[in-house]
Amino acid sequence: MSSPNRLKVSRDSTTGSGEADLLTIGALAERSGVAASALRFYESQGLIQSSRSDGGQRRYEREVLRRVSFIRIAQQLDVSLEEIRSSMASLPDGRTPTKADWQRLARSWRKRLDDRIATLEKLRDNLGDCIGCGCLSLKACALYNAHDAAAALGAGPRYLLGNSAADIDMH
Repeated sequence: MSSPNRLKVSRDSTTGSGEADLLTIGALAERSGVAASALRFYESQGLIQSSRSDGGQRRYEREVLRRVSFIRIAQQLDVSLEEIRSSMASLPDGRTPTKADWQRLARSWRKRLDDRIATLEKLRDNLGDCIGCGCLSLKACALYNAHDAAAALGAGPRYLLGNSAADIDMH
């Protein structure tokens, strides 16, 4: 017995691809954990594609689930939709991406992820210490960031971002 959120359709017999399950927007939302409104937004932004049933309802190939999962994880990493779109543009149109396609995309993200991991490790290990933010609100700032010297390195938590007190030109 088929779920009410799935529609079985026959493909063109000349392609030899047989039958495939297409997902309704409700099924895709349920399976991906992404609201239907977000799926419609992703589609309007060109991140995913659907076809339409005879009644005009959206139908998604099963491979769209993987694309939505990628979008969801990338957004949790604070990656912009433009960056996501750019990365997804490397995936093929007109066919389901292969493992090799996904591995190529993953390799292109490796440095970004390694940098993010390093930043999170610094945050975990140093959050209790001075992070060179220039706040001057802690007693330790008088030692680690006297006279807000870290400001000379740029805005934000300079020591957490990779600078150290040794980077400050004291002359």
